[in-house]
Amino acid sequence: MSGNSLTGRAALVTGGSRGIGAAVALRLAGLGADVALTYTHHAERAGRIADRIKEAGGRALALRADLADGAAVRAAVDGTVAHFGRLDIVVNNAGVGSGGAVGTVPEAEIDRVLTANVRGAYLVAQAAAGQLGEGGRIINMGSCVGARVVFPGMSLYATSKAAMHGLTKGLARELGPRGITVNEVAPGPVDTELNPADGEGADAQAAGTALGRYGRPEEVADAVAYLAGDGGSYVTGAVLAVDGGFAA
Repeated sequence: MSGNSLTGRAALVTGGSRGIGAAVALRLAGLGADVALTYTHHAERAGRIADRIKEAGGRALALRADLADGAAVRAAVDGTVAHFGRLDIVVNNAGVGSGGAVGTVPEAEIDRVLTANVRGAYLVAQAAAGQLGEGGRIINMGSCVGARVVFPGMSLYATSKAAMHGLTKGLARELGPRGITVNEVAPGPVDTELNPADGEGADAQAAGTALGRYGRPEEVADAVAYLAGDGGSYVTGAVLAVDGGFAA
């Protein structure tokens, strides 16, 4: 294998039915990887992404998995291995957003965000670690607010994304002796359905970046592809900011 080709490798992308996750799934498939993608509610969208990969000559699999359910997570990982015969790359992308002043956030919302963004990510990494071999990759999707919170009302979401730093660095140390790298990509404001570049508060988010604009999902996917390929073989425990200079 040369360059950043992923031919012969199999990837699992959680939350791959839309937004950044869909862009990542398509990018890895474009580099030759077999791609399984999980979804919770958007079966039709997940199917369309899988169909696009297949129409381009790749192999793809859409799997429904509630990442709050450990059994469902293990089934998704095992299903990927059963379908493709291996697992080499895991992109821990699934998550939820949240906002609100600390005194107004109900306990149910705290549980929802921490379950999806922290517990789910840990369960995925836990299940995947048992299947990855030498040269395996885990890539966690963090956020620029995990390191720098410039807007009020983001404490819960920032807490959940800061946890990705600890997960990434802890797993990098634990899995490094097995030749497995673990890294984090930390996007800034990215133009997706959940945070559109023309949405409420978008101008302030764009102004908070050094480049003065929103990113595109494909720009985040390119960073994931780098870490997934041979070019990222000596990078582990790192946080790669793809934030237009938000944290500069």
